[in-house]
Amino acid sequence: MKILSGEIDAQSGTVNITPGSRLSVLKQDHFEYDEETVLNTILMGNKRLFDIISEKNIIYAKEDFSDEDGMRASELEAEFAEMNGWEAEAEVGVMLSGLGIPNEYESKLMKELTGAEKVKVLLAQALFGNPDILLLDEPTNHLDIKAIVWLENFILDFKNTIIVISHDRHFLNKVCTHIADLDFKKIQIYTGNYEFWRKSSELAQKLRGNLKKKNDEKMKELKEFIQRFSANASKAKQATSRQKQLDKLKLEDLPPSSRKYPFVHFQPEREAGKEILKVENLSKTIEGEKVLDNLSFTINKGDKVVLLGDKDLAQTTLFQILMGELEPDSGSVEWGVTIKKSYFPSDNSTYFNSGELNLVDWLRQYSHDQTETFVRGFLGKMLFSGEETQKKTDVLSGGEKVRCMLSKMMLSGANFLILDGPTNHLDLESITAVNDGLIKFPGTVMFTSHDHEFIQTVANRIIEIDLKLKEDRYMTYDDYIESQLA
Repeated sequence: MKILSGEIDAQSGTVNITPGSRLSVLKQDHFEYDEETVLNTILMGNKRLFDIISEKNIIYAKEDFSDEDGMRASELEAEFAEMNGWEAEAEVGVMLSGLGIPNEYESKLMKELTGAEKVKVLLAQALFGNPDILLLDEPTNHLDIKAIVWLENFILDFKNTIIVISHDRHFLNKVCTHIADLDFKKIQIYTGNYEFWRKSSELAQKLRGNLKKKNDEKMKELKEFIQRFSANASKAKQATSRQKQLDKLKLEDLPPSSRKYPFVHFQPEREAGKEILKVENLSKTIEGEKVLDNLSFTINKGDKVVLLGDKDLAQTTLFQILMGELEPDSGSVEWGVTIKKSYFPSDNSTYFNSGELNLVDWLRQYSHDQTETFVRGFLGKMLFSGEETQKKTDVLSGGEKVRCMLSKMMLSGANFLILDGPTNHLDLESITAVNDGLIKFPGTVMFTSHDHEFIQTVANRIIEIDLKLKEDRYMTYDDYIESQLA
């Protein structure tokens, strides 16, 4: 994407764009426009139009307005009208409204906005002015449900070219007409959405495996023939011929896929009893802001609850109280006596403070079986093998830390899992593995996620909190969204 956008140069090859076509990119630097107003930031998405507006304003602000200025202003006004400039501010208003940003924010400076609001404004900037080519890298990150639905509909109505990177499988299924699969260091284009590509690539991998198996069998047969007859003069010609066939088979041997799936399997040590979790009249204020207010609910055996709400802080605070990491200001949490909990926090940095430990020693802290073979086995399930298991914990990437935390949870034998954003920092293969692991988990789960497919396939109950309990229903995520948009 960086090569396509011109941010970095390729070492070989070319990128050709039709002359006159405008390419627009979703910016990742959330501080680049801090001193600009929201309106100007979005208008900058169409650089030429913004330059025209800026030059017009400078000319019209002059006290000694010359004939030359008048002629230049006339040229600019003609180009402004041709670029549909008179509709620009109205278009900005429609986009902000669709993304859930009040129109009065147009005059605010970007530095006054929250991180999630900045993301929405930068998305509006990329979409603004009907670009010919649109490059979107993870456009659904930090968007709420309504904003994602709006974006899906915008893309479906968009007539030009879009190239998107996303880990949101539902989003890809909804908006994509083609999938560009980067594997074997090459790109192959599939016509269809994500689900079609996934099934096609799995079939291709299976066929590739079958072909390799046939090749391996043929190679074994040829090797045996060569060994048996290479010393026999009468068979030497045939042996040479077989050797050529063997060499050819080696050349045609297909490389392994770069795509690797971890294995996620949560197995409770014991079945939970009837009493699971009861929360009564829970309230909590953090740094002067009330995040939970008189919250009550009961979790039943086998519930797989997704916790929704506009404020991630409220959800994280609730989980920390449930795990005993925070004390509520008032209210109570009552766990069943048979419950064994395991927690995946949104911020896992405290687990990796002791940077002198390698991965084997780090995971051994949480294992009842202390043998290296056993611990390495669990790391292997999370794609850490060989020298990688000797990595120090202070050099791990965000995704590697998540996989370590999942290994820790798999070792816990818990029958109640609490996961705060488990899909963050993971690639699609890992997200799919966690998704499948939670679907098969026979215990009880509470989790947060912004991944539509993940929520739809795991959750059987929706709890939404906005200080108080706003919604608590046994329903699918799709049904919940439909009820919200009605």
